[in-house]
Amino acid sequence: MGVLKIILTIVYILVCVALSVIVLMQEGKSAGLGAIAGAADTYWGQNKGRSMEGGLVKITKILAVAFFVLSLVLSMGFWK
Repeated sequence: MGVLKIILTIVYILVCVALSVIVLMQEGKSAGLGAIAGAADTYWGQNKGRSMEGGLVKITKILAVAFFVLSLVLSMGFWK
């Protein structure tokens, strides 16, 4: 069980670093204020899910779920 804890801890650290980097790579929400004036109907507004920004959002969600799951598993205390 000690080896499994070490492996999960290393994966947890990698997920934490990757999540921090991905969040810092994303644009700020102030860039999307054009939606108030109706500018969201542009090409970039409609295809945001296929752009790099959309990919970063998807990766952020996946890493956030992995972060929470690993946090719960590591805090359960099966390792004693």
